[in-house]
Amino acid sequence: MPKKPFSSTKPKTSLPDRKYQVGEEAELLSFLITHLNQGRNSIKSLLARGQVFVGERAETKYNYMLKPGQLVSIRKERLTETVPLAGLVILHEDDDIIVVNKDSGLLSIASDKETDLTAYRQLTAHVRVNDPKSRIFVVHRLDRDTSGVMMFAKSEAAQQKLQTNWQEIVKERSYVALVEGTVKKTEGTIKSWLKETSTLRMYSSERPNDGQLAVTHYKLLQAGRQFSLLEVHLETGRKNQIRVHMQDIGHPVVGDKKYGSKAKPIPRLGLHARVLSFEHPSSGKLMRFDTGIPKLFYSPFKGEK
Repeated sequence: MPKKPFSSTKPKTSLPDRKYQVGEEAELLSFLITHLNQGRNSIKSLLARGQVFVGERAETKYNYMLKPGQLVSIRKERLTETVPLAGLVILHEDDDIIVVNKDSGLLSIASDKETDLTAYRQLTAHVRVNDPKSRIFVVHRLDRDTSGVMMFAKSEAAQQKLQTNWQEIVKERSYVALVEGTVKKTEGTIKSWLKETSTLRMYSSERPNDGQLAVTHYKLLQAGRQFSLLEVHLETGRKNQIRVHMQDIGHPVVGDKKYGSKAKPIPRLGLHARVLSFEHPSSGKLMRFDTGIPKLFYSPFKGEK
């Protein structure tokens, strides 16, 4: 009996794609959560595996902005056997470090509530493609809803050097913040001592030297009638520092309900880690990464004269 010809992994009759028409502007992840009867992590896995298409293009970004009239489809087959990164882009990689641009909505590392599809977990899988024993190490973090540039180490030695000498090695660390209200001062410095409540909320203590010293510098980039865009430089790197300090001066970060925001002109937190400049832990070479200002941060100013 003649042998049957070799068949590909793709079935002859593939299962039909699920298709959804976009009615109004929305972030891709929010749209999928609304239309699919699946959990958040399950949907993130679909994105990571390249099974979500906008038109004819596979899209893995959680915060991809959908426009009315577009067609979103869920493919039954994976786009590739190699799982792409979802919610982050590698800006630089060498033997010691990985520098990435993280999307808003992606956890840096696992929390008690979510253990899947963090930046840390995805990058661990990435480095193990060529060497199953490879590891990555956390150097610093970004809040889940803060986007922008961050760095991981690829060895424990690099991690220790970066963390131990962070203040000396890091030459520039700046953010852009879209905040509520019209900021009057063109620049300023906010200094306080930060403490944490039992519910994990940070706040500025009224007593000097009571807590961790936090210093934030800001410059006004653009001011409107309802919102302002600031360039923010950290002198210290405390948990939720920018978010607390913006609330302290009466201009909370937009979308930051936890720290006093009442407005949500954009469908995400208005905080982005724009620049990270540092001396390489091995070569000492000065490296600088500028991820720019998200276009979405300018949208609240449209129409204003």
